[in-house]
Amino acid sequence: MADVIDLQGVEKSYPKPLPTKVLHGIDLRFPQGSFNSIIGSSGSGKSTLLNVMSTLDRPTKGKVFIDGKRTDTMRKNALAELRNETIGFVFQFHYLLPEFTAIENVLLPYQIRHGRVTDEARARADELCELIGISKVKDNPSMKMSGGQQQRTAIARALINNPKIIFADEPTGNLDSETSKTIYRLFRQINERFDTTFVIVTHDRRIAEETDRIVEIKDGRIETDIRR
Repeated sequence: MADVIDLQGVEKSYPKPLPTKVLHGIDLRFPQGSFNSIIGSSGSGKSTLLNVMSTLDRPTKGKVFIDGKRTDTMRKNALAELRNETIGFVFQFHYLLPEFTAIENVLLPYQIRHGRVTDEARARADELCELIGISKVKDNPSMKMSGGQQQRTAIARALINNPKIIFADEPTGNLDSETSKTIYRLFRQINERFDTTFVIVTHDRRIAEETDRIVEIKDGRIETDIRR
């Protein structure tokens, strides 16, 4: 199975306020369709690793490949296009637009990419809302939904362009334990149905145990890499 994510000798340093090296020579690959987690304590470098891996930040040194394309040397416009075509994001905070309905938020990445919403895109959005379990509230203003419904909307939004990869950063950090389990069951269902690669950053080892591979980061280095 081909690697859809490939990091080679990745380092990341920040010059201010004090020179700090956060990542130290990370070599890491994830195959297409895999279901993975990255864990580590606060300050371990796991979120920095996710940001570099997902093209939201650039490494100080090393190479990053997404779907066979080297991203650390790409220009901003090319990176934005790659993200829109290949990557979906789910964060701890859902970042929905409050003036939009749920389905309008879901369709937003498609609209950014294509300029207008086609009947086919609207049908896909309806299908995703059904899959994610928000069909009954899809026409509600996003701020008039529960936290779990808002996070489900964010997941559907991440899927609208049929990305190869979903990066999730503490996606259930603001949710109760039962809703968190439901969200992770949805992730697994999406992974199996669409062959979507998942990389989930979490501090919760119980959540990580639900994935097929656990990469533990400590002091900016890979401490353990467990495949199950």
